[in-house]
Amino acid sequence: MKILLRIIRMTLRHKWLLAGAYACTAGATVAYLTMPWLLGKAIDGVAGGLEGGSYSDRALLGVVIAIMVAAAIRGILSFGQTYLGESLALATEYDVRNAFYDHVQHLSFGFHDRHHTGNLMSRAITDVEAIRMFVNTGLVRTPYFIGLFVIVPIILIRLDWRLGLLSISILPFVAVVSAIVRLHLRRIWLTVQEQMAVLSTLLQENLTGVRVVKAFASEDYEEAKFDKENQEVSGGMITIGRIHALNGSFVLFAFMVVVGLILWYGGWRVINGHITPGQLAQFLFYMQILTMPVRFTGMMVSNIARATAAGERLFEILDAESPVKESKNALEMSRASGHVRFENVSFGYDQRVQVLRNINLELEPGRVVALLGAPGSGKSTIVHLLPRFYDVDSGRITIDGVEVRDVTLSSLRRNIGMVLQDVFLFPMSIRENIGYGREDATIEEVVNAARVAQLDDYVQSLEAGYDTVIGERGATLSGGQRQRLSIARALLLDPPILVLDDSTSSVDAQTEEQIRVAMESVMIGRTTFVIAHRLSTVHKADEILVLKGGEIAERGTHSELLKRGGLYREIYDLQLRPQEEVMLDIDMSASRRRST
Repeated sequence: MKILLRIIRMTLRHKWLLAGAYACTAGATVAYLTMPWLLGKAIDGVAGGLEGGSYSDRALLGVVIAIMVAAAIRGILSFGQTYLGESLALATEYDVRNAFYDHVQHLSFGFHDRHHTGNLMSRAITDVEAIRMFVNTGLVRTPYFIGLFVIVPIILIRLDWRLGLLSISILPFVAVVSAIVRLHLRRIWLTVQEQMAVLSTLLQENLTGVRVVKAFASEDYEEAKFDKENQEVSGGMITIGRIHALNGSFVLFAFMVVVGLILWYGGWRVINGHITPGQLAQFLFYMQILTMPVRFTGMMVSNIARATAAGERLFEILDAESPVKESKNALEMSRASGHVRFENVSFGYDQRVQVLRNINLELEPGRVVALLGAPGSGKSTIVHLLPRFYDVDSGRITIDGVEVRDVTLSSLRRNIGMVLQDVFLFPMSIRENIGYGREDATIEEVVNAARVAQLDDYVQSLEAGYDTVIGERGATLSGGQRQRLSIARALLLDPPILVLDDSTSSVDAQTEEQIRVAMESVMIGRTTFVIAHRLSTVHKADEILVLKGGEIAERGTHSELLKRGGLYREIYDLQLRPQEEVMLDIDMSASRRRST
């Protein structure tokens, strides 16, 4: 019930739509309930006229006109109820989906590490749609049906209390069965919607990794997986349909039994002169009206149960708090000079296991630090803590002497340009991808950033140039081109702090050398963090940190660490020395070309 009340509170943002829908509902209900009374009057008038040998055409015409007017009023107000109810449902759906999307956008990396994209998509689409159906069918129409449930029995009892009690004898059974069915359906709907989330996740993964699927000829395997999950969803929906059909059939059967008893007992009372034929007709007409809420009980119960399950899943996300929170008194960071300090920083994605322990690092503006180490040693984690993708467990990080937790997230991240290891590009033009985060950038600025990243020559060779639309996730570009586009995107921000997270891992040695030469001038005046396994992006760093097990095992310059003969020397001999020989070959080839 708390979940339903919370959904209802969200609709109150559009209280005038809700009030209008309820006003139309009340008017339509009054007009509808007037019609059986008028019909009964007409039947009694005709019956009385036949018994007396004459009847008034004018009186009958007046009743007919009144019935038509009541029907017209009901039709107009029903249209208003439907239109305003649907408008309210769509407005609430819009609010819920926007609130969901905005909240997810502001949650930290830690949240997204735990929740799969397909699952979130299912909640944002399927569960929000269930909320919309509840608002229109449940919230707006339920008072109408409840009104009929209450008012019609009162009218029946006032007409004839004996027949009235017989007529409403079905209602307690309907109420009990509906309550049981609602509780049962809520559990099933929750399971079905979770299974639909799994199905969405599977579909999203398969479509994203379609090249891997085809490369390994695993289409049949993926089809079997999808079919298994699809059967789970279909089975649940079939179960819901069966329960809904059984509930509707039971209620309708019980109702028809009561109608039969009314015809039998009511006919006896008409024959004995206790009620008029018109009153018996009113009973039957009002019972017909009562069938509508009775027949829709199953649908309402199903919608309420589904909305409860959907609301539970949605509010689980909406109530999730990001561990990375912006202080109420957060300051706006102006352009930083780039003095970065890590002071006794420790961090773990899980409280039981620490990834970083007691990291101390100070980087003066314009200096370059290279981070080396085995996978899982904490290199990427260090640079992810700087823009507060995660918050440190202990210690602190400062930029220009100001702790990063004391400034707004947007101003902090505007000062940090990042080229992440996993390059993500949007399915839009090259210009829009480079200008992402700087939508006001001119074409000249975009071209200059691409030129620095050694991408301009390739783009100029394309027919549409910078207006060329790339495929999903940059599928139409090579790995090196994606990396260079990502670098151009970071450079366009003109950040005082630059993070290159293995940014040249997908380019060949010669392309890497071109990028290195171009970026040497870009790094001047910028504090730069470099995570790389290439010699060219390591040996010229002002300081090299070698990490092992989340701690700084060694630190110093390239020459200092080589002389020390420790872990860096091992990495150099195994990985970097062969690269140095390749780089020398490239330099010699370039020298020969220049000499000729």
